[in-house]
Amino acid sequence: MPANPTIELFSIGTELTIGRIQDTNAHWLAQQIAQLGGNLRRMTIVADDQDDIIRAISDAAQRETGIIIITGGLGPTPDDMTVESVCRIIGTSSVVHETILADFMRRRDIKARVDATPPMLKMATVPEGAEAFQNHAGWAPCIKVSYGVSTLFILPGPPREMEALFNGYVAEFISESVQTKSAALRVMVDMSESEVSPLLESVMATYPTTYLKAYVAMRQSVDQWLPVDIVATGKDAADAQHILNNAVKGFSDLVTEHGKHMELYNVE
Repeated sequence: MPANPTIELFSIGTELTIGRIQDTNAHWLAQQIAQLGGNLRRMTIVADDQDDIIRAISDAAQRETGIIIITGGLGPTPDDMTVESVCRIIGTSSVVHETILADFMRRRDIKARVDATPPMLKMATVPEGAEAFQNHAGWAPCIKVSYGVSTLFILPGPPREMEALFNGYVAEFISESVQTKSAALRVMVDMSESEVSPLLESVMATYPTTYLKAYVAMRQSVDQWLPVDIVATGKDAADAQHILNNAVKGFSDLVTEHGKHMELYNVE
């Protein structure tokens, strides 16, 4: 099966590294990337420290990561330094993106550029040569810039804005870049982890492009049925679904052979 470009996620913000808020952005992005068939290999949280940001993203580029998605650090305050960090990584200067600034001014009913505020100018600043896409759900734009074999997408941190910009600009790029698709299903079995583990390994051996995982932590008690995810990858959506169907049947047959039962996961 053809290899897809690798993808890495970077969530920028000291509020994340000190545990003040959860990194829900990375979780949501991982779900979207999986549905698009993307090959996500790392998720990293970095504090608002320019040296750390530069080091982390530079390492990803040196690993020849195909798509690097960065969230956070695009606001108007001094601790928002993602753009400046990326400029240092790729060796370019920062410039005000006039189209983005004009959109800011229109939305604030500002007639003269000289009246644009410093926060507006900062949020309209991008690495020289980068593309910038308007944020209709907020202010800071989606920024796209190339560096070596990597394509970097920089998204604002607020989840509502990040999700809108990802769906509007990043998802299509990933979809066009990948050569495989995935399909997934969650089921429940009345088995313990030790009982089900050999069955998971058997199915993955039979269908090499599948991934099966049992979630012990999701059970509230030992008497509760065990959730199991079955994820299949194929050359296209139909192929992925076909492989998933076969893997689910194979797993169900093994469960039955062991005198146990499998049901579809019911989300309530």
